[in-house]
Amino acid sequence: MIRVELDKCTGCRSCETACAFYHSGKINSRAARIKLIQLFERGIDGPVVCVQCEERYCSDCPQQAIKTGAHGEVRVSPSLCNLCRKCERKCPIGAIETFGELTYVCDLCGGRPKCVAACTEGAIVYQPQQNVAVSLAEIRSSTSKMTPSEKRRFYIARQATPLRKSWGRDDD
Repeated sequence: MIRVELDKCTGCRSCETACAFYHSGKINSRAARIKLIQLFERGIDGPVVCVQCEERYCSDCPQQAIKTGAHGEVRVSPSLCNLCRKCERKCPIGAIETFGELTYVCDLCGGRPKCVAACTEGAIVYQPQQNVAVSLAEIRSSTSKMTPSEKRRFYIARQATPLRKSWGRDDD
């Protein structure tokens, strides 16, 4: 599982760049499977990436195009996917998104996530041995009508609240 430590993120976007380049050979944040969110008004930056949630909302695919891989990652079959975007609508944190002719979600780079290697601050950690699934049920109803971008902002803002309180800033 990939875990994010918001208190270490500087917002440099190295994670997005490494991910996009690995998967597409281009530096294009739209092609990244990890998305950096910058909440300037709260002074928080943080990446959103698939957390391999307990519920696996995205796997409710009418084409059976989404499976779980050997590392617990979400796998989308481009030959089965008809770009209906049901997975995108179902993901409570906006970690899966359709862009162009592909559906993008973290595939853990075959067990060697490039975003983790690119993060010089240690804000992104890969823990392959940890099988503790995160539940996203609590935020699902709050984000059900949002776009993927809005879901990501909501998720980072929610993750930032306890961090800001530890800084003595509880005006969120």
